[in-house]
Amino acid sequence: MLLVGAVAGASRPEIPPAEVRAFRAVNGLPDWLFWIFWAPMQLGNLVVGAAVGLVVAWAVGSWRVAIGVLAATVAKLVVERLVRKQVASYLEVRQRPGTSQPGAHLRGADVPHQGPSFPSGHVILVAAVGTVLTNDLALSVEWIPFACAALVMLGRVYVGAHNPLDVVAGLGAGFTIGGIVSLLLFF
Repeated sequence: MLLVGAVAGASRPEIPPAEVRAFRAVNGLPDWLFWIFWAPMQLGNLVVGAAVGLVVAWAVGSWRVAIGVLAATVAKLVVERLVRKQVASYLEVRQRPGTSQPGAHLRGADVPHQGPSFPSGHVILVAAVGTVLTNDLALSVEWIPFACAALVMLGRVYVGAHNPLDVVAGLGAGFTIGGIVSLLLFF
């Protein structure tokens, strides 16, 4: 539902005013927060996210979780490309904030200034891997992968890499991937 809703909201010919306000509120936070968001955002990096997922799988002693992490990582690559291909014709407005949001504050040397930004691949990965990990985590720590996903979402908007609906679409796609992988491996 998150992915479908984000696609519907993002299919407008301009970025909706509410999304512009949400972007500016998060992107306009103080610069010193960069280092707080930087570390969690690395979980959305393909190598780092998969490696952390595999370390957690090893720590809980589950080969199924390890397979699930690898499957979610591969599925992220496929789903991200499929979504971008399917929505490209009517989402031309969904460019990186450096292009689509006048006055966007871009933080970090690796933040793209232009190009497609829908959906957020970082968020897809962290949500998919996090969903798979929750299958074998103790109830007392099950919330951690979801908190990490929320930090990555905020961080990607904060650094100016994505608009809010981009990260919501990533969350929806990631939950879908993680849910399907979990169903296939754990039931």
